Amino acid sequence: MPSGAAAAALLLALPAASAFSGLRMAATVNAPTRTIPGAGVRPEWANAATPKEDYMRSDPAAADLSGLRECPLTRWNSEVATVEKAQAEARAAVKRRGAFPLEIQADETAKAQGIEYFKENADKIREAMAKHGCVWLRGFDVTKDVAGYRQMWEELGLLPCLDPIHSSGLRKFASERDGLYEEVNKPALRQHYIGLHQESTAKRTAAAAAFVCFQKATEEGGRFTIADGAAVLADMKTDTLKRLYEDGVRISVSNLDTPFKSTEGIVGAMREGFKGLVQTAVAPKFDMDLEMVYEADGKPGRLQAVESREPPINRHPESGVPVWFCNAHNHMRYLRDRRPCGVPEVGMTDVFLGEDMKEISAEDCEEVKRVAEKNIVALPMEPGDVLLIDNYRALHGRETFEGDRYHAVTWFTWNNPEWREGANENSEEKDGLNKVMNKYLDWLPKEF
Repeated sequence: MPSGAAAAALLLALPAASAFSGLRMAATVNAPTRTIPGAGVRPEWANAATPKEDYMRSDPAAADLSGLRECPLTRWNSEVATVEKAQAEARAAVKRRGAFPLEIQADETAKAQGIEYFKENADKIREAMAKHGCVWLRGFDVTKDVAGYRQMWEELGLLPCLDPIHSSGLRKFASERDGLYEEVNKPALRQHYIGLHQESTAKRTAAAAAFVCFQKATEEGGRFTIADGAAVLADMKTDTLKRLYEDGVRISVSNLDTPFKSTEGIVGAMREGFKGLVQTAVAPKFDMDLEMVYEADGKPGRLQAVESREPPINRHPESGVPVWFCNAHNHMRYLRDRRPCGVPEVGMTDVFLGEDMKEISAEDCEEVKRVAEKNIVALPMEPGDVLLIDNYRALHGRETFEGDRYHAVTWFTWNNPEWREGANENSEEKDGLNKVMNKYLDWLPKEF
């Protein structure tokens, strides 16, 4: 889950929160040195494409997709005979996989075909997504604007759906009628490194995604990062993986620093009352299994919104391959404190071990960092490039950048209707909170 989503939404949805002077960015004493994370593979920029001036052009004749079907429920199958056997299965899957990502470079013939190329090669591209986990479409002109990009994924037979945390309002629609969300392009988050994650919560997970570049960073940076979850699982130290798998992890998605530091008397009663208010009146609005927990990280008065316990290993719903299915690289506070991070304290996240939320050791945090960044491919996406991702197999993120950048994404659900059970086929009636959040974010200064 992207950081800060629940935090921003919780603050907006709870007017009383603004009365607390304790909701603030915490000062860091003796802060660790921040370094830019590495990547195992860094292809060179092609510098061969220019953006269209009207890249937000939509086709008015195309059907209006407003009221998209909900994101499907997460498909969990985390049972493994042993961690060692799961790693052996993952290694075998990586050997069978071949290139990651599979790169499809448009030649002059493919460019001239336009959308017909995708109509003729739909089965081949879908099969490549399943085998490789990620397909990088490069050099196509037809995908340089919203209309052509949408035609592309429609020809591939993909079914669009809402973001798993749509109601939080973190991502606004770039074009609601086209099922297209903005990526994290905000100027204030240029220098925020987004770690590897699947677009998922314990409750909902998109089946796939199509990330598109309409404008690369005008100055520098902004590479899109990916990693094969099977490779991450295969390469992780077994001892670390055992600890995380046997106990499971819980992810804290926001910090509310309240003045309620005592559990006694009137302050204690107010403390529990505030927690109950957030738990019953606010948290259920965000379609996540959140528990409000005081002081999980030891900070007096801090109320944290924490997801339910989940295993870091999951089997792919279609192939059965065990993969690293965990957003720890993105959410671990230990890692965030040691790399470029642009979110305020209220939006800081963390990862805990087990139901009772024990601290994860620095050694295990460092191992998550090592294995994740060993397997990162940092892609230099250019205008018209599209990255088709199997969201259960591949993780994604983004490096920091300078200047202006415009990437966007459409999320997809399962074609099998039985696998869409538990998700409404039309979300229009449940879309109110997202619209409120988007209007609020539009009112904020550009640098927010």
